[in-house]
Amino acid sequence: MSKVHLVTFMLASAVFGSGSVFAAKISDVRGTVHNLSHPLNTIDYIPVGGSLPIRTVMATSTQPGFCVFCHTAHNSSPSTPPLWNKVFSVVAYTTYTSSSMDALSDQGITELAQPGDSSKMCLSCHDGTLAVGTVAVFNGRQNQLIELSGTTVEGAMPASASSIDGGATTGYTRRLGADLRNDHPISVNYTASLASRDGELRAVDSNQRSNFDSGATIGPRADLAKHKLPLYGVAGSAQIQCPTCHDPHIRDDNPAVGNQKFLRLNRFQEAQPAASFNEANDIICLACHEKGGDSWAYSAHANSLVGLQTYLAVPGETLREFPANLPVWKASCLNCHDTHTVEGARRLLREGTDSFSTANTPKAGGNPAIEETCFQCHTTTVSSVITYSNLNYSVPDIRSDYDLAIHMPIKSSDQAANSEVHDIGGNFDDAVLLEGGVNCTAWDNKCGADFVEKRLNLGAGNLFNRHAECSDCHNPHRVVKFRDFRGNPPGILMGTPDAAGTHGHDEFGNIHTNIASGVLRGITGVEPMYSGASFQEIPAGFTVKRGDPGSSTGESVDDPYVTREYQVCLKCHSNYGYADNNVYPIGNRPSLTNSGGGTLSGINELTQFTNQAKEFQAPWTHKGEPLTTSDSGASAAYSANNHRSWHPVMDNTGRTPAIRGGLDPNTFLSPWNKVGAVGTQTMYCSDCHGSATGLTTVEPAGGDNGNSWGPHGSSNNFLLKGVWDQNVGSASADALCFRCHDYNQYANPDTLPTDKKISGFSGLASAAAPDNDTNLHVQHASKMKLTVLPMRCSQCHEAVSHGWKNKALLVNLNDVGPEAGQSVGTIILAAALPYSMQPYYLSAWLKVNSFAKSGEWKKADCSGCH
Repeated sequence: MSKVHLVTFMLASAVFGSGSVFAAKISDVRGTVHNLSHPLNTIDYIPVGGSLPIRTVMATSTQPGFCVFCHTAHNSSPSTPPLWNKVFSVVAYTTYTSSSMDALSDQGITELAQPGDSSKMCLSCHDGTLAVGTVAVFNGRQNQLIELSGTTVEGAMPASASSIDGGATTGYTRRLGADLRNDHPISVNYTASLASRDGELRAVDSNQRSNFDSGATIGPRADLAKHKLPLYGVAGSAQIQCPTCHDPHIRDDNPAVGNQKFLRLNRFQEAQPAASFNEANDIICLACHEKGGDSWAYSAHANSLVGLQTYLAVPGETLREFPANLPVWKASCLNCHDTHTVEGARRLLREGTDSFSTANTPKAGGNPAIEETCFQCHTTTVSSVITYSNLNYSVPDIRSDYDLAIHMPIKSSDQAANSEVHDIGGNFDDAVLLEGGVNCTAWDNKCGADFVEKRLNLGAGNLFNRHAECSDCHNPHRVVKFRDFRGNPPGILMGTPDAAGTHGHDEFGNIHTNIASGVLRGITGVEPMYSGASFQEIPAGFTVKRGDPGSSTGESVDDPYVTREYQVCLKCHSNYGYADNNVYPIGNRPSLTNSGGGTLSGINELTQFTNQAKEFQAPWTHKGEPLTTSDSGASAAYSANNHRSWHPVMDNTGRTPAIRGGLDPNTFLSPWNKVGAVGTQTMYCSDCHGSATGLTTVEPAGGDNGNSWGPHGSSNNFLLKGVWDQNVGSASADALCFRCHDYNQYANPDTLPTDKKISGFSGLASAAAPDNDTNLHVQHASKMKLTVLPMRCSQCHEAVSHGWKNKALLVNLNDVGPEAGQSVGTIILAAALPYSMQPYYLSAWLKVNSFAKSGEWKKADCSGCH
């Protein structure tokens, strides 16, 4: 299978170029908004490069200069080295925290220290507790108030304003307040051990310089990777503080680069990122956060060949203070994060709360809502903050799927107590659990980088925690616009209209696969481990798949990273994500509930989820058509010509047309009917689960360019692309099955004899039954048309068609067992027909007297219906 790998991208990047506009940092505090002097003092000032900013806060008198608001030559604060002229607030600050913040575990603390003196210099204006005009010394007098006029700028309070308790709740006014939980963490000891534990932090260098924080003798101050980002320390520590990133004296000489927020390095990405940091090209965030090097450079949110969409002036650029027509790839980290973000958001996520906002105003407070960050762009063109420079690069509208009647419970209102329980990283050890997991206490665990989450959050041990988040299935730092998570097929390059992050049907030749697509690259998943082949056994344990594959071309299920879509799904839809005592019909598995957008309990008589790792198992001993099996989970009396069956999600079935009695591949629809595909191909969970599609296809309308392929929401129960509901009739042309199976060859009662193809269910012709060598599915449909009993798939096939104990997903009412809470070999009497028992029997009629080889069925093999 040919792939296009990293080298292809690097060459393409060189060809396309970046179109960057570079700027230089110049030291010129007089030409910044930190110049609070009266306008007359700058009337003759002509800046070198750029232009003076629009200042809305300034002194009412011409007397003070522009240095006095921060510094004084005499009688400065004795504890603060740079002649500081302000009094620090005595307020107790609430510091940043998150479950994935390794600094806490690394330092053995429960919360970060209070801001250092170097940060308090900034906070003396920006926390809003003191009027900006308040200085320690002015004209030889102490504790003076310089009168200011105007409104706030970047959090500065005018002199006439009273002190406040906290910052503004919005992420755009930058009045930080004393609650710093929604601001980039400071007072973090940046150490080699922290970098190892995190896995995506650059190491500090050995450059030794004096520190600026008080309370210690002159000691070491390491610079981050020699990129002009100083670390500040007390008693020899090296900490991130506000001036690590900001220098209040500098500005950029090119206004085209937009508001640079006094950052020491670029606020925006200026050229295609690479594994190593480039000071001239890269956004400042990458000086510390390497994000896997090539993994981030390749990602759809950072790649200059993919992230071509540009921000709209309203609501995109204006509120974010972005320059005009900024493309997504240049916004880089700032697409999703804001270093001083909306109150209530996690991990500095931009707009990451459930509070309401209009197109012209940012959010203000609310409960954490990760999905709202994604919905900024992954929504309708009317609601999006971005436009498209080329419609061939459309962003999928995901939000509309979550507004459908049935959807994964992702909104705060969908979750217990409006609480967003799912949360990556942390200091926990799931490896001690019976089914297995990850040890996130190790010094190099990298759990936050890999989006590893404790099983308790998924629901194991607490079913109230069961819901969905975007980051359960997608790692936004690693997703790529590849059909295959490793690369696109020949002729489809990243950055071309045919490239997409979702799987296609035909790109890899005739054989449809279950290889994970680009949007699943680098997320976590699980691979089940089985102790036996019986349908009645649940997995004994799981191997957690995690990490980014890098340049590896491995696609084995044994590789350490996710290679299959089902590995992501089974993280929640198996006994990895919840306890399962394997008791039926009602066990301790999660209940179906319509709260949170789920399917209403009782639809198809179901009240509980099933364990899909149990159902989809594809034991190699049951592939093809073995003559006898003793471990299918069926009664020993039905071991002859019988075996487990499954939809080929985890592996192929091995049941080729020849093995299936001369099956005609065209009883399947495209692409399942390709030459050599039947019995050898695999499929995705999302071939059946997702927003509703048109008849005869599982592809979204218009393909996957700008359309959602994944199982986010649907107008059908169980998040299905078609109907599977006994009240509608599961053998109607709109039924889910007939997105892949040809309705005319399986269930259309009006199909003519000349149209009949061999469907795998056929028999040996005889004088008494000359039609037995034709399609017996259609024959049954035709005969049942003459009765009052409409044909439904579940009359003969089990109702949850993931996998089963009998061949061809056939029910057998002569052999009902533990899957229905019965003893092995229980016979359902004729008087009880049709038989329903959740989850697998729904208005079932079929009694199999003996299983026949495909192509050799005869009337005597079955009863119940006859």
